[in-house]
Amino acid sequence: MRILLVEDHQRLAQSIVEGLAGFGFGVDLFMTAEEGLAATKSMSYEAIILDLGLPDRDGLELLKDLRAAASWIPVLILTARDGIDDRVEGLDRGADDYLLKPFAMKELAARLRALLRRPGGPLGTTIDIGNITLDTAARQLKVGGRTVAIPPRELDALELLMRRADQVVPKRLFEDSVYGLSDDVTPNTIEALVSRLRRRLETIEARVSIHTLRGIGYLLKE
Repeated sequence: MRILLVEDHQRLAQSIVEGLAGFGFGVDLFMTAEEGLAATKSMSYEAIILDLGLPDRDGLELLKDLRAAASWIPVLILTARDGIDDRVEGLDRGADDYLLKPFAMKELAARLRALLRRPGGPLGTTIDIGNITLDTAARQLKVGGRTVAIPPRELDALELLMRRADQVVPKRLFEDSVYGLSDDVTPNTIEALVSRLRRRLETIEARVSIHTLRGIGYLLKE
């Protein structure tokens, strides 16, 4: 899951990026409202973590711009503003959740998963295809009932394919969902990733296969 983080406190922001990576989230970090807004126009995100005290303007103004543009990406406000009126205003402006600093990383990850499990959200609890089952919350893959370990990026690619089983997944969607803005991604990067995943699925005896549609993308079938 690709998350946008708009937070201007360098140490905290880096801690969130690294902490959420351990829970299977990829995070793109920006430190101003304008950079965050621009990022939403160039990348597809599953959710946004938004600080309110940003250096160029208040985070609530950014939230207002997002909702005015009919963007309904789930937004979790992360702030030290602990007044009832602050929380009410944030939720009334269109925020989906509100978490006060300081916080526990596992709670932040749990709140993100809860947002993404809402109706219409991208995060289901488990996905089953053929003899493989992916628990997207626990980031656990099972083949024929036994747990197997695969590298995080391959797991991200597999989840993307499983969520769209029997549908063509364009290469661009891999770039947006599996890699971040700071990653140097080329068509060869995606091809190499899918090739590694294809070999791994064969090794673990998964009864699914990845089909390549030249110049278009990839398709997962049982």
